[in-house]
Order: sequence, then C-alpha cells, then structure tokens
Amino acid sequence: MSQKTLLVELLTEELPPKALPRLGETFGSVIAKGLAGAGLRDDASAVRCFASPRRLAVTVADVNAEGAPKTVTEKLMPVSVGLDAEGQPTAALQKKMAAKGIPPEAVAGFERRVDGKAESLFYTSTVDGARLDDILSDIVRDAIKALPIPKVMRWGDGDATFVRPVHLLTLLHGDRVVPGRVLDLDAGRLTRGHRFMSRGEMEIATADAYEPTLLAEGKVMPHFDERRAEIERQLLSAAEREKASLGDYADLLDEVAALVEHPTVYVGQFEDEFLRVPQECLILTMRANQKYFPLFDADGRLRNRFLIVSNMQVSDPSNIVQGNQRVVRPRLADARFFYEQDRKQSLESRLERLAKVVYHNKLGSQLERVGRLERLSGRIAAALGSDAALAARAARLAKADLVTEMVGEFPELQGIMGRYYARHDGEPEVVAEAVSAHYLPRFAGDALPEGNVACAAALADKLDALVGFFGIGLVPTGDKDPFGLRRAALGVLRILTETPLPLDLEHLVAETAGGFDAGLLTEADFAPRLFDFMLERLRNQLRDGGAPVAAIDAVLALRPGRVDRVPARLKAVVSFQQLPEAEALAAANKRIVNILKKNDEHLPEPDVALLQEAAEKALFGRIGEVEPLVRSHLAAGDYTESLRVLAGLRDSVDAFFADVMVNVEEPLTRRNRLALLARLADLMNQVADLSRLS
Repeated sequence: MSQKTLLVELLTEELPPKALPRLGETFGSVIAKGLAGAGLRDDASAVRCFASPRRLAVTVADVNAEGAPKTVTEKLMPVSVGLDAEGQPTAALQKKMAAKGIPPEAVAGFERRVDGKAESLFYTSTVDGARLDDILSDIVRDAIKALPIPKVMRWGDGDATFVRPVHLLTLLHGDRVVPGRVLDLDAGRLTRGHRFMSRGEMEIATADAYEPTLLAEGKVMPHFDERRAEIERQLLSAAEREKASLGDYADLLDEVAALVEHPTVYVGQFEDEFLRVPQECLILTMRANQKYFPLFDADGRLRNRFLIVSNMQVSDPSNIVQGNQRVVRPRLADARFFYEQDRKQSLESRLERLAKVVYHNKLGSQLERVGRLERLSGRIAAALGSDAALAARAARLAKADLVTEMVGEFPELQGIMGRYYARHDGEPEVVAEAVSAHYLPRFAGDALPEGNVACAAALADKLDALVGFFGIGLVPTGDKDPFGLRRAALGVLRILTETPLPLDLEHLVAETAGGFDAGLLTEADFAPRLFDFMLERLRNQLRDGGAPVAAIDAVLALRPGRVDRVPARLKAVVSFQQLPEAEALAAANKRIVNILKKNDEHLPEPDVALLQEAAEKALFGRIGEVEPLVRSHLAAGDYTESLRVLAGLRDSVDAFFADVMVNVEEPLTRRNRLALLARLADLMNQVADLSRLS
C-alpha cells in the first residue's frame, strides 16, 4: 500500500494554557517515534504537531499501512539443554519450539554460537511487518501516558482519565478511518471547530485536509507557533497604530496563544485617573487577571490604552471592547483602593505585624528575620565603606510591605510597593531603592542591585536564607529546592563577581551565622557544606559561560573566598595555558604535589647551607629572584603577569628533576629538598592549582 499522511486528533475541553505547547509537542513526537519504531515511517518524514485550547493533534507524512517483513534472530537455549547426545532436540527444546510455532524441520537450520560462557541455539525467521490498524491505538495510548500531566480527571460513566474530558477521536490514514478505541472513544473522522464561529461538527475528508478544513470551515488556527506568530503580528501592528510599545510581553503572548483559537486584536482604554496608581500595579492587574497587553509611551510610561486578544472576529467589535473595559475598571479601582489605604500607615508602623508572619517554624517569624537582616546589612555596608545606618534601615523596612493590602493581593509586587511606600514615608531615596532591589536578582539574567546599600541588603537577604536552611539541615536534593536556595546562591555569586565586591564569602557565611540565636542552627558542619555548595554553583556558572573546565577546576581547587577575584584568576590561567612553558610546569607541579602528599611532616624554610647539587642551588636562587615579583603582581591583582613570571622557572625546574634525587637516604638533605619543593609549590599555586592543568 502506498504511503499516506496519518492524522491523530483528540478533541477535548479547554486544556491547561501554560502546559499547552509542551502537551502538543510531546503528543506528536511520541506518536511519530512510535510509528518509526514499528517501521511504518521514515525518520525524515514530516511531522506537524498541533495544539489549540480544545485539541491535541499530529499529522505524519508518508506513513505505511503495513511495515516491510523483517528478519528476526532469537536465542532459544544452550546447546547442552536443547540437544541430546545424538544431536536430536530434547523435550525442553521441542516444547519451546511448539510454544513459538517453530516447525520441527527448522532444527537443522538452527545456528550455534557462543553467547556468554555457553554455546547456544539461535533461530532466524522472517516475520510480517507491523500493521497500522493493529498498533495505532496502542501508540496513541503511549503518547497519552507520556504527556506531562500532574493530575487527571474522570468524566461520564467510563473509566477513561485525562487532563480534561475528551469528546472525539480522529484516526485517519489518507482518506481511511483507522479502526481503534482510545479513552473509551471509537475512532472516526469527525471534529469540531470554533465554539461560535464554525458550523459545528465537520468531517475531515483526508488527513492532508485537516488543517485547511479547520482554518476555512472551523475558524481555528490549530498550530500553536503559527497562532502565536499571528497574535504577535496583530499586537505589533495595533501598537504601531497607537504610536505605543508593548513592553515585555513574551510570557503573556505564550499564555494568550493557548487561550484562543481564532485570535483578533482590539484596542481598549480606561480613565486617566487610574494612572495616579503606580503603574506596576495596573500592569500586573491587566496582564495577570485580564490577559490584556498594556501600552507604553516612548519613555516607558503606562498609557490608558491596552490591547485585547479576542477569540472572536466580528464586523462591529464595540460590544467586545466595551465589555472588556467594564471588566477592567473594577480591577483598576481595587488597585487604587489598596494603594490609597496602604499609604495611610507607614512601613515602620507595620513591622510589629511581621511577628505574626511565620518565616519558618524552625527559624522564627519574619520580624525575627528582619532583626538579623538589619544587623547583617549594616555590617556588610560597613565592610564596603558605605553607610551602615542606611543599609540597616533598608533591611529593617524591606519586608514590611508583605503585610500591605496591595502585596497581599499581588505577591509579585513585594519590594516594588515597598519602594513606593518608603518614598511616601519620606525615607531617603537610597533606602527606598534598596527596599525594592534587595530581592534582585530574582532569576537568571535578572538585573543586579545598584549601589553598596542595595547590594548589602540583597546579600543579607540571600545569605540569611542560605545559612538558615543549611543550618537546620534543609538543603536542596536532586531537583528539589523548595526554598530557592540555588537561586539565592547564584544571586550572591553574581552580586559578588559582577558588581564586583571585595568581600570574602567564607567570612560572610560566618558573619551571617553569628546573627542567629544560639542553638537555632542545629547542623554543626553546615558552613563548609554551604561553602562547597556555593563553589559548585560558581563552577556551573563559569562552565555555562564557556570557560575551560580544566582552568575552572584549577582556580576553584584553591577554594577561594574572594570570589570577586575568580574571573581575573580564570582569565590569567587561560592565558597561562597558551604559554609554551605551561604544560611542562603543570606536569612538574603535579609531580611536586604527589611527592609532598607522601610527606606529612611540617617543613621549614629551605636551608641554603644544606643545598648540594648545582641544580637545586640554581632553583633556590631563581625562586628567590622571582618571588618578590610574583607576590607584587599578586598584591596588585595582576594574576596574568604573576603566572607569566612563574613561567620563567621552567628551565630551573626541569633541571632540578633531571639532576636531583629528592628522596635520598640522608634525612636532613631529603627534608631540605622537600622544603624547597614546598616553597616552590606555594609560590606556583597562588593563583590556581596548576597541577589540575596537567
């Protein structure tokens, strides 16, 4: 039978919008993979996955109704079990052959070959290829099971379960219905289009006619990406007509594309008086609650107009626009009411209410946490040479907006509203900005806090969480991180390395731990575990940035507390690796490390009077020459130059290992040579552990 396009469609109730693209891709890819595995399609045949609010579907081109016959070889049993002394089949082999339908005369053609430790019998036969009619229902069931659905539901009188009720099943191979039953539904060729704009149930003539039929008669754009692109085109066009911009709209665009089947964009507006409310409140109200796209002027200020993505296309949209405007006004009025009510109380006056807000049952209330943040922020700011009082004040007020009406309604606005209310209370601008910025960065690629006061508050917030939860044994495991500690760790590292800030990470951890009440942190060894956790996050961050793995390992092997210096050290090591002396020095350094590992005694400074061989005297002299230069460059932070100077030791190091025996019998000489190597290793490994480069 010739190759034809296959269509599989599930017509459902409205599917979860945020999961829709993933559901569509998974459904289509598993079906395509199942067909390929059965030999019914080539891996290169075209696959189109469809996902709209009420359907998951896939079309696969060039699918065969029946696969080609194939040769199958199967192991039967060991020769010693299957054949008797005369080479005749035993009862065990005869029983196995009967069960598998192997004719008695086939024994003569059995292949003998060693499999593992014994010689075994193998039977080769030709079997018919898979039939589409026999296996398609099973493939669709497998695709349904593979869908990322956390919860399923049951409907009607049957036993079928799915994320939403399913009403129709379409299985078409060309123009033929493939018989099958899935989710208590028999396969057919019927589907439904748009709830209001289509003519109801429609027959799909052929699999290739599926998409054109839905577009023309059903008024449905079934392909998610194409529907999303059409919505974006209309949005940008409407914004251009309004001489406005859309701001950051990508996430909302994805969600809206999963809510409509026939998108049409209209323009709505609201009263100017609402613009006196902080625009973040209005934007969140429109985007989160109503799925509207706010419009902005050239300076990024919110305008009193917004875009509606409707699921209806009508000649006179006035009812749609007016209806949406009526809906949004009460929402905006609520935001205005919350804002006006909140400003009647200062942030300072709200602090006592934080005593009733539990941060964690083992770590106390939010008010207790605020006390720790206040102390720690001040100390960090002082270490940066900044105003400790302002940093402490920012930390004191940073969580107060959690008990405001606005943040209670819109938790996403925490920090943002704190900044507005702090300004209203007459707090210094640097304090108001820090109240908002102490949450930064919220996610990968997010902006960093600006200024030492904001950085101090942000570091205190994240360090308190890390130390607190590690200190009570609640650390991330596998993919579980309920308290966002990986995100907090990355935030600390980004602030320290990208700002950068001259603060020691181990000291910060110790300083943070000192702010907790005695006995609260029950894990005795949490500090080194937390430091290792932070370094591992830094390692991953540097790898993601494209830095060489060996160079990263060499730098982090020294467990640097000053992570702000890590990028410069890493750059220096990468530069050092390009030098002709690098490989030999790295190998020599590895040899030195291995020699010193075998000696656990304390080694003094090498004694020049005990030097005997010319090569060890020369090495001692060269170390004395370059050491001041190396340490001078290190003090200036010029790690690249310090490693370049060290590269000049190569000839002396090579000569030492060529001419000098370290582990001689005479103890004083041996100990002195070990001391010389220890001094060399200390000097060479100030920037990174160069042995890791070998």
